Amino acid sequence: MSRPPKTDFIDPDEHLIVRLAWACEVQGMTQAQAAEKFGVTRLRVNKSLREARDRGIVRVSINSSLAPCVELEEALCARFNLSTAMVAPVAGENADLHTIIGAALGQFLTRFLSQPDITLFGMSWGNTLNRATRFMEPLDRPDLEITSVMGGLTKGSDVNSYEITTRLADLCNAQHSYVTAPIYASSPESREILSVQQEFQGSVEKIRKASGVALAAGDMASSLLVADGLPEDVTAEELIACGAVGDIAGHILNADGAPIDHPINDRVLGIALSDLDHLPNVILAAGGARKALIIHALLKRGCVDHVVTDEGTARLLLERAA
Repeated sequence: MSRPPKTDFIDPDEHLIVRLAWACEVQGMTQAQAAEKFGVTRLRVNKSLREARDRGIVRVSINSSLAPCVELEEALCARFNLSTAMVAPVAGENADLHTIIGAALGQFLTRFLSQPDITLFGMSWGNTLNRATRFMEPLDRPDLEITSVMGGLTKGSDVNSYEITTRLADLCNAQHSYVTAPIYASSPESREILSVQQEFQGSVEKIRKASGVALAAGDMASSLLVADGLPEDVTAEELIACGAVGDIAGHILNADGAPIDHPINDRVLGIALSDLDHLPNVILAAGGARKALIIHALLKRGCVDHVVTDEGTARLLLERAA
């Protein structure tokens, strides 16, 4: 089902991209034939088809599971008491894991959000969740509400929780709402003042009633939180010195999945870490060797119901558990 346009204005560039994508991907034209038909160069056709995939205009769905990935999925579920695991195959050492895992998450969310009993869904932030929206099939769920589960960056970004929440809602023809706050308060005392405000309490209570949430874990070396989200008075080095291995929804955890002993965890504006322990259908999408520690910590904590990762990370997680 295609999405209805938000405006009557037709973007001529997008119109050409869609026509070229339809000719090549659906009608089976070669790039040369499409170039001749629409009066453009083959280079323009090639760039347009690549842009159609990057923007999610063309979405590829491969309905085949590779045996090694299925075996890893079953092993992850058994070892970490998961409801489901989705392990994406990886070809080559330089694969783009954000795209690979994002594509797998997009397929997972298409199926999950199609269920009529899922009426309120929480969305976090990050590159993987951003890519997932590029690979989802559009849905018609006007009875569904998508809400952010954490505060956002103060600057605009495609991977910010506000933008991702809006984009997912658009894909589902759903309603959406936000936690209208930064990720961290300026101090634990400031957080206490903000947390008793009616609007903030209402946002958090709504998240606690969600039918599921999608989260992306960050490591302490290259995550979005470390790059753009930490308060100016906090460094990644001091968090690592306190035992940090990564973050989930702004909470900084150690290797056992517990919050580190640092005031930053008392400044988080959003759902509490304990909320994740009780929410149904907590979906964790993350992968890569640098994130293995934080992913393992979250699985060890037992707050995750569904995991979406890549085959290399799945093997690392099982090796750590062994």
